[in-house]
Amino acid sequence: MHLDEDVQRPQEREILLLRTQAARQRRRRSVVVQIGTLNEGALHAQLKEWYRRPGDLLEQVTGGFVVDLVRGDLLVEIQTSGFAPLRRKLELLAQDHPVRLVAPVAVGRRIVRLSDEGEVLSARRSPRRGRIEDVFSRLVSIPSLLCLPRFELEIVLTHQDELRVHRPGQAFRRRGWVVTGRRLVSVEERRLLATPADAAGLLPLALPEFFDTAELAQGAGIERRLASR
Repeated sequence: MHLDEDVQRPQEREILLLRTQAARQRRRRSVVVQIGTLNEGALHAQLKEWYRRPGDLLEQVTGGFVVDLVRGDLLVEIQTSGFAPLRRKLELLAQDHPVRLVAPVAVGRRIVRLSDEGEVLSARRSPRRGRIEDVFSRLVSIPSLLCLPRFELEIVLTHQDELRVHRPGQAFRRRGWVVTGRRLVSVEERRLLATPADAAGLLPLALPEFFDTAELAQGAGIERRLASR
C-alpha cells in the first residue's frame, strides 16, 4: 500500500503552518508600525491587541508618561519582562489613577528556529512548563506596590513561540541559536492580584503557620530559588 504523497507528517504540517503565519506577519508589519508598536516586541504588541476592548485608547500620555492602554479611569501597562524599570512610573501613576500591570507567564512554549529570511526551519515543544508562581521572580522588584490601594497585578497564563536564529559564536549553550523574540499563541487563564492577601493565596494550603523557603519549595513543587522570591 502506498501512502498519499499529499499527506504530511504532523511535524511537517506544523512547520508549514508556522511558515504561513510568519509570512502573514511580515506582510502585516507595516500596519503594526502604524499603530504605535515600532519599538515594541511582537509579544507585547500582540498582548496589547488581545487585551484591548472597544473604547480603549492606546499609547496615551498621562501624568507625564506614555501608558499602553487607557480604559475609562483605568490605566493598563503590559510588561513582558522584568518589573524594575516600571517601578517609579507605576508608583507615580497609582497616586492619582487606578493602575493595572498585566504580566504574561508562559506555561507552554514552542521553540521555533528561523532562517535569516524569517522562514521556519524547525519547531518543537519545550519540555519546560511555566506556572503562575513564576511571576514572583519579577514581583520581587516591586513588592510594595501590591499594598497600594489603586494598584493591581493581572497575571496572564499564555502559550508562546520562542523565536531563534543562528548566530555562530553566540549563545554557546544553545549552539549558536539566539533568541530574537517571542510570539503569542494563545491565552489559557487570567488571575488578578489586588492585595498582598491575593498573592498569599498562591501559597500551598498545607504549609505550617511558620515555614522556610525549603518547606515552601517542597510544598509548592518549585525550585528553592523561586521560593525565596
